[in-house]
Amino acid sequence: MDALTTPEAMGLDRLAVGRRARIDSIDWAMLELSEVNRLKHFGFDEGVAVEALHLGPFGRDPIAIRVGRMTVAIRRRHAGAVQVVPLEQ
Repeated sequence: MDALTTPEAMGLDRLAVGRRARIDSIDWAMLELSEVNRLKHFGFDEGVAVEALHLGPFGRDPIAIRVGRMTVAIRRRHAGAVQVVPLEQ
């Protein structure tokens, strides 16, 4: 676990459908530059609230995530680079 990561943080790829969370950290080094640019363009950043909406039919990939008022689909591998802290329901 990264020293900057909150102890209760988990990968966004493990967040249950319907749960809201706050982005704790993102391991940008785990992603290619084009993937980094795409996630940043969609508003992924530390402190942003997200919600897991839907899992894809084949291998649960891609994952539909709400970021602000926008819904985006990202690969499970990319979601694994995003550490989130679940919010109270």
